[in-house]
Amino acid sequence: MHPALFYRPGDRLSLPELSAARLDGDVVEVGEGYMPADTIEGAAARALSLSSLVPPGTAVSGVSAAWVHGAGDAPPRVHHVSRISASRQRLGPSTRVMHHERRLAGTDIESIAGLWVQTAEATAVSLLLSSARSTEDEIWLHALVRISPGLADAVRARVLPLGRRPGAIHARRILDGWAGQDVVTRYTS
Repeated sequence: MHPALFYRPGDRLSLPELSAARLDGDVVEVGEGYMPADTIEGAAARALSLSSLVPPGTAVSGVSAAWVHGAGDAPPRVHHVSRISASRQRLGPSTRVMHHERRLAGTDIESIAGLWVQTAEATAVSLLLSSARSTEDEIWLHALVRISPGLADAVRARVLPLGRRPGAIHARRILDGWAGQDVVTRYTS
């Protein structure tokens, strides 16, 4: 999706103008902005909608990355970003963005519409390991696996060799629940 087709309040049109266009059916709301109603909402549109929230040297991660990859209809209330730069940054507190200091590996990120985003596989692994302490992460994990055929097997291959670490027991329970089942059809019923 070309950035010229994405509208943020205050850039080219004000919020009242965009709201009127939305009421007229000309644009639809996507994350933090609007796009033409006849444009397909995909990963690029979702990534573009978050670009104003993502500080330099970070990548969209966790539940926000799951949303960018197509899991869920509505974006999460609080977006997650993780550090990708070698140096740590001082970021001011925000009620809209949670910054994670753990640095993402270069193999775990990809560029979508010019924005660094955690890959679907790395996102699923991260959500799986954090799902023991967050039911929201587990919900987003299942939504991501449901739309991504083969992702469950890739996650299993990455997580099982990890051994002991926080969230591993809960993660193994989820993986055991997936074993031998078609995960895509299991969570759509």
